[in-house]
Amino acid sequence: MDTLQNMRVFVRVVNAGSFTAAAQSLDSTTGAMSRALSELETHLRTRLLNRSTRRLALTPAGELYLNRCIQILADVDSAEEEASCAHERPAGVLRMHSFASIGQQYVLPAISRYRAMHPEVTVELTLSQHMPNLFEGTSDVSLVASSSALPDSNLVSHQLGTTYSILCASPTYLNAHDSPREPADLAHHECLILKTLAFPAHEWMLEGPNGNVEMHVDGPLHVNIAESLLVAIREGIGIGPLPVYAAINELRNGTLVRVLPRHILQKMHVYALYPSRKFVDAKTRTWVEFLRSHLPQVIARDTASLEDLMRTIPDDACDDQISSVSSIRGEY
Repeated sequence: MDTLQNMRVFVRVVNAGSFTAAAQSLDSTTGAMSRALSELETHLRTRLLNRSTRRLALTPAGELYLNRCIQILADVDSAEEEASCAHERPAGVLRMHSFASIGQQYVLPAISRYRAMHPEVTVELTLSQHMPNLFEGTSDVSLVASSSALPDSNLVSHQLGTTYSILCASPTYLNAHDSPREPADLAHHECLILKTLAFPAHEWMLEGPNGNVEMHVDGPLHVNIAESLLVAIREGIGIGPLPVYAAINELRNGTLVRVLPRHILQKMHVYALYPSRKFVDAKTRTWVEFLRSHLPQVIARDTASLEDLMRTIPDDACDDQISSVSSIRGEY
C-alpha cells in the first residue's frame, strides 16, 4: 500500500466534498478513490469518513488524522522542492575534505572567492591527512595530492594541477653545516621527514639535470603536515622537503634557503574527488567547476614565483632548475 498517496487521496476527497470531484481533480476514477480510502482505514483500523449517498462526514478520528495528513504532506512537498532546488541553485552546507597543507594554502583562499559568488553556501572544511570514504556521506568533495595515478574506484576525479616539493634549510643550519652540493651529501645531514600520502616519506626521489636519484633518508623528526615541518626547518633542526606553495614566502623573505636548487622532489598531482556524476547538487557542481578554473592558475603562479626567485640567485647551477620548473609550468 502506498500510504503517502492514500493520504493525498483522503485529503483531496475531504476538500472536494465527494469521491467523484476528487477523482476528476486527480484524473482518476471514483472507484480508485474509494479503494484508496478503504485501504487507508483498514491500515489504520479506524473509520475516517462516514459515507452516505448524499454527503461525507469526518469522524472524530478522521478529523484528527486529516490535520496530521495536511502537515505531513506539506512537509513532504517542501522537502521535495528543496531537494529539486539543490540541483539548480547553490545553497546550504558544502562539506569539504582536504589534505591539511593543500587546505591551508589553496582551499581556504579559494573558499573566500567561491562564497563571494555563491553567498548562500556555507562550508564545513575538514583538514586531514587521511582519505575519507566519500560514499559514507561525511564529505561532498575531497582534495588530495598523489605522486602517482589514483587507484581505480567509483569516485569521479578531476586533476587540478601538478606541483612538487623542494629541499629547504635555514641559514642558521647551513652556517653550521656544509651545504650539500649533490644528493649523496644528504647522507651527512639531518634529514627531516614529511609523512604524507603524497609520496613515500623515507624514499626521496630527486629529479635533476642528470636524471633521477633515489635516496633512503631518516632523521631526528617526523611530522605529517608541511606547515609544521616548515617551522622545524626554520628553527634549524635540519633539511626537509616542502611543497612549493608552503615554501615560497619563506624563501622570498630569506628565512629559508633552497638546498640542491638543481633538483626537485617527486611531482604531486592535485585531484578533486566526489562520489557520483548523477544528480550532483548545485553547490558541489559549482565548487568543482570553480576549482577546475581557479586552482591550476594558482599552482602555476607559485611555480612561476619560484622560477623568478631562482633567477635572482647568482648561481649558475640554478639555470637547470629554472628549465625544469618551466617544463612543469608548461603542463597547465
